Amino acid sequence: MGSRVDTDEDSDNRGSMWDLDQKLDQPMDEEAGRLRNMYREKFLLVQKSSALLLLRLAFQSLGVVYGDLGTSPLYVFYNTFPNGVKDEEDVIGALSLIIYSLTLVPLLKYVFVVLRANDNGQGGTFALYSLLCRHAKIKTIPNQHRTDEDLTTYSRSTFHEKSFAAKTKRWLEEQESAKRAILILVLVGTCMVIGDGILTPAISVLSAVGGIKVNQPRMSSGVVVLVAVVILVGFFSMQHYGTDRVSWLFAPIVLLWFLLIGGIGIFNIWKYGSGVLKAFSPVYIYRYFRRGGKEGWTSLGGIMLSITGTEALFADLAHFPVSAVQLAFTLVVFPCLLLAYSGQAAYLMNNLTHSQDAFYRSIPDRIYWPVFIVATLAAVVASQATITATFSIIKQALALGSFPRVKVVYTSKKFLGQIYVPDINWILMILCIAVTAGFENQNQIGNAYGTAVVIVMLVTTILMILIMILVWRCHWILVLVFTGLSLIVECTYFSSVLFKVDQGGWVPLAIAGAFLIIMSVWHYGTVKRYEFEMHSKVSMAWILGLGPSLGLVRVPGIGLVYTELASGVPHIFSHFITNLPAIHSVVVFVCVKYLPVYTVPEEERFLVKRIGPKNFHIFRCVARYGYKDLHKKDDDFEKKLFENLFTFVRLESMMEGCSDSDEYSLYGQKIEHPRDGLLHNNGSTVSSNMDLTMSSVDSIVPVRSPHHMNITVRSSGQTSSQTEVDEFEFLNTCRDAGVVHILGNTVVRARRESRFYKKIAVDYIYAFLRKICRENSVIFNVPHESLLNVGQIFYV
Repeated sequence: MGSRVDTDEDSDNRGSMWDLDQKLDQPMDEEAGRLRNMYREKFLLVQKSSALLLLRLAFQSLGVVYGDLGTSPLYVFYNTFPNGVKDEEDVIGALSLIIYSLTLVPLLKYVFVVLRANDNGQGGTFALYSLLCRHAKIKTIPNQHRTDEDLTTYSRSTFHEKSFAAKTKRWLEEQESAKRAILILVLVGTCMVIGDGILTPAISVLSAVGGIKVNQPRMSSGVVVLVAVVILVGFFSMQHYGTDRVSWLFAPIVLLWFLLIGGIGIFNIWKYGSGVLKAFSPVYIYRYFRRGGKEGWTSLGGIMLSITGTEALFADLAHFPVSAVQLAFTLVVFPCLLLAYSGQAAYLMNNLTHSQDAFYRSIPDRIYWPVFIVATLAAVVASQATITATFSIIKQALALGSFPRVKVVYTSKKFLGQIYVPDINWILMILCIAVTAGFENQNQIGNAYGTAVVIVMLVTTILMILIMILVWRCHWILVLVFTGLSLIVECTYFSSVLFKVDQGGWVPLAIAGAFLIIMSVWHYGTVKRYEFEMHSKVSMAWILGLGPSLGLVRVPGIGLVYTELASGVPHIFSHFITNLPAIHSVVVFVCVKYLPVYTVPEEERFLVKRIGPKNFHIFRCVARYGYKDLHKKDDDFEKKLFENLFTFVRLESMMEGCSDSDEYSLYGQKIEHPRDGLLHNNGSTVSSNMDLTMSSVDSIVPVRSPHHMNITVRSSGQTSSQTEVDEFEFLNTCRDAGVVHILGNTVVRARRESRFYKKIAVDYIYAFLRKICRENSVIFNVPHESLLNVGQIFYV
């Protein structure tokens, strides 16, 4: 894998080179001529290095992005003609459908349109949803603060008040039903991607291993299935090692695969005749449907498999620039796939009864076994791409509160996108083996696969319509053209797969239904818990009325109270001090929240607030993460929390001596004082790259690590410095006395008068998921001896 690169600089280089030539095409001496040649050589060198880097990234993207799409020739014609081919014209019609399906969906829709909708290089259903959440307030858990919009990764567009985009935004924000519909749509797409993670390894490995039976006709189908199951068990068992050590092999394997199927296609066209090339005329599509009728229409489910892997193409985008992925598709993938399908069609026209194993029978005998080995390796790579996409989208769902808390492990220190989810891995393995061994033939797996793929594409199309309106602000005609073309193609395929629901198509629907129930119930419980905390949070007047001691004994130490609230005092705190006679000398409310951005830079991660007057010693720390970030299981979190807390105290003390106003802003700018002018140190002007907003009661500071700032403030007198030293000593003393982690254990129950389905969802499904999922104490790596759980029950 490679890192991202911005190749837009190429056009800038060309423009600069032209300007340079224009300026230097004037009378000049010998020195000026040498200077011109030197600059020209530098520009050419930059252009050459950029082009070489782009080619290298395009090569590497083959192994990660295109494995699934590339292995489709193994099973497309078998699933299109499961009962054999009746007429040569049918082969031409099917090939014509494949050609135009590859052109309209992967090439035009995804490679040149959908890939541009990436979220800072991240692709997939949740990346689109995150983009929408940043441009309209449609997130169902409203835990965002205005300071979140100041993040460097929180990019969004602004609208003219009377524009169509602004009207759409207001409508979405006002309609709660629209917000829920979009979320359900995203969850459905996510569930279908999980279904792909089950069906892709099953059909790819089984189709590749099926080549043994072609060369050894006496071998039973049971042996083929057994070999496929053994490979799948080994494949899933190796997932915890990650792909970092072997990923360098993926690109050469897939490139060799594409070259082989392209070369075999050319050989078959030369050997069996070039008459198949007339399939590039769309007339044969019309003839195919007119002659085949309903049978021809239902065969679209098999044609549909030629574009499977297209959604994985978008989901696995993360580590490559869009231009590299586009280059790989147009130069290698697209032409090789067209040649492979055309070659198989040429073979089938001369061997109408060989549709079930057209790929392997069309291979020349001399290279049969080498191709078989490469096909099996390519199937494993294709499966890995889909599994990686499944892990990634589950991580995103987990971050946005739509999936139960499961263990997420980074498998690579170099590439943060490479993760492993153990629980999901074993579930996928069991279901994949069940599908492989349970179905009678590949055709039923193909029907199931097609159903999952077309539903994911429909979800992407609907989300893309909103992206084009809200994010890109396209003209309504362009939106209409994109919508019309996409829905015509995808609804056509969807109507055909509906005929095969009883022939295997029910499998992804059942899998998606089960995961949709789990994700919906979990999200419902998460939202209700957040609403409970919001509605029952304690007022500042109540806190202030208790006085500095909070009406209790303040014992030495620091209490970290974990809460989902990013503002206000949580109910757990009042519940705690109501039932216990003591509280720690320093209390810090800790909120870990995920934002609709792909990552939050380390230096912008923490927000620190003071709650109440100084002598209360109550703070809030909000740790912000993106959906690609992982709350690592180490001790750095607590260390960084205290570093940012101390930084806040120092800045607050410094600011007290230089202004009388209630609010200040410090963000890479000079601060003007109404009386003293600029902040200074020994008469010199000082600037900082830190955000600081501070109010008298509930202040907030997006702080960065101390080594990022170089600010010294001249205080009037020693009061500010003395206060700073005193509070530093007090905080350090409390930290040395011990840190206790206080977590709320909130139990959600349905009311007695609730309907039966709500009781089942809340009292049984949600309660079961809470019991089996990971505890927050494990996720936050809280030492067991320092953990204090505070239980509470609320009814919904």
